[in-house]
Amino acid sequence: MHRLALFDLDGTLADRQSAFRDAVTGLCRTHSFTPDIEYWLRTELADRANAADFTRLHDTFDMTVPGAQLWQEYIDLMAAAVTCRPEVLEGLARLRAAEWTIGVITNGAGDIQRAKLAGTGLASLVDGVAASGDLEIRKPDRRLFELGAARCGVSLADGGWMVGDNPAGDIGGGHQAGLRTIWLRGRPWPDGLPAAHHVVDDVTDAITILLNETE
Repeated sequence: MHRLALFDLDGTLADRQSAFRDAVTGLCRTHSFTPDIEYWLRTELADRANAADFTRLHDTFDMTVPGAQLWQEYIDLMAAAVTCRPEVLEGLARLRAAEWTIGVITNGAGDIQRAKLAGTGLASLVDGVAASGDLEIRKPDRRLFELGAARCGVSLADGGWMVGDNPAGDIGGGHQAGLRTIWLRGRPWPDGLPAAHHVVDDVTDAITILLNETE
């Protein structure tokens, strides 16, 4: 029986916020950045970061260090700092043992998102990854979900689940892709957005729901 579970990465499987704080601190210390540069980084990159942001950083502050070098340093720092709790890794391993196909659908540059997956140990537990930077489209665009399913070797036509913390991107996008959805509550829920099939407080609770679907 076909079972597909697609997961968001940042804020769902991995803790981006604490890694982001540590990475910015490390980058600032390495280059002795001034407080105004540190403030720019923490403000401009709070929700997401890509190579173009570091080109803007370089140009805004007329830096001698190339933007591409700063971006790569940031990727390395994020990969070293990002974490995924052991119980989440264990839950995904149980899903795999129950013959689920597991994918990651994430808004972000492909290089940094894959570095996070490798750094957390998640890479070995997923069958396919679709990052918005791969197609220059973002959730809730159905095409990103289609790419994720294809990279897992399956089709959205066979159904499946989407698990994430972003109401519009993850849940709204999952609905548009014809998937059942599980929302990790926390962000405000937009007016008019159809409800998720399940609402949980932790991704491990979502994994438990999926495992119960197996039985």
